[in-house]
Amino acid sequence: MIYGLILAGGKGSRLYPLSRADQPKQFLKLINNKSFLVNTVDRIIPLIDRNNIYVVTNMDYKEKVKNELVGIKEDNIFVEPANKETATCIGLSAVKLLKQDANAVMVVLPSDHYIQGEKSYIDTLSQAIEMANKRRCIVTLGIEPSRAETGYGYIEMGERTAGTIPTYKIARFTEKPNSEVAKDFILKGTYLWNSGMFVFRADVILREIEKYLPKLHKSLMEIYKSLGEENEEKTIEEQYEVIDGISIDFGVMQRTRKAYVIKCDFNWDDMGSFGALSRLLNTDKNNSISQNVYIDECENCSIFGDKNLIIGFGIKDLVVVDAGDVILVMDKNKDQEIKHLLNKLNENQQYNKFL
Repeated sequence: MIYGLILAGGKGSRLYPLSRADQPKQFLKLINNKSFLVNTVDRIIPLIDRNNIYVVTNMDYKEKVKNELVGIKEDNIFVEPANKETATCIGLSAVKLLKQDANAVMVVLPSDHYIQGEKSYIDTLSQAIEMANKRRCIVTLGIEPSRAETGYGYIEMGERTAGTIPTYKIARFTEKPNSEVAKDFILKGTYLWNSGMFVFRADVILREIEKYLPKLHKSLMEIYKSLGEENEEKTIEEQYEVIDGISIDFGVMQRTRKAYVIKCDFNWDDMGSFGALSRLLNTDKNNSISQNVYIDECENCSIFGDKNLIIGFGIKDLVVVDAGDVILVMDKNKDQEIKHLLNKLNENQQYNKFL
């Protein structure tokens, strides 16, 4: 059977101050008055029965998930006791789904993507599911680059394989290159952005974890044995204490020989930064602005207004964000560094109420 797994445990630090510890980006309602999480679920309903859609998150956000996804069964929310990166949360979800279905096929989706062209999206996922089931392989969705983006990973396309939608053996993964390398990738024309969307059978991904991350696999098997038993929760907590977190990209995808990529033709964006969010705003010359913003003699700015009127006059290359109790004014080139800023703010207790 096919299962959707939505990854919704992140804090969305790069969208601070819109995204906060108690209201991370997956719950923000920045598009069509629905949260990113709800939009992610709605998109896959034509393909996956709602009862087979699962969300993996942490204890802090469990109630928020229940409130957002009205009617979701409690058993469909997988709760992690700590954030140990994507290989761990995917592994935990895989053992839980495998316990109930030996033939489980997992469609793994981040909860913060913006997608247009939903028929093409569903067709692409359908092809990925068929491949993952028949070939016992790992399929990822790749996006044709439109710019030399340094915030995404890249996938080099290898040999073309069968599939109505262009599909390739993956030659290699490259995680977040610098600007010069990203420009070279664009010129070569053989690279796609790594969207972070994956399709695989639960047993297949667990075998690859066993091969490349044996310590993690050992912990997952201990969890598997405890599922449905009285000591399940305790075992998960104990194993999470000894797990060294690593992303699925670094831990498995950069090493596996079972990986394929489908070249997607729908519009996609990862809403993980203000640079991405600005592409959803209105354009005024070469500026991006929301409501309640007035600009004059401004160049290459992104301004996110709220209840207050923001006036930009004679400014250049800035991101301005009004989040009510916090106002961010930032050099546009610092878009990927907000996490470091947050770490510094965390060191000073007087700012805790703003985090």
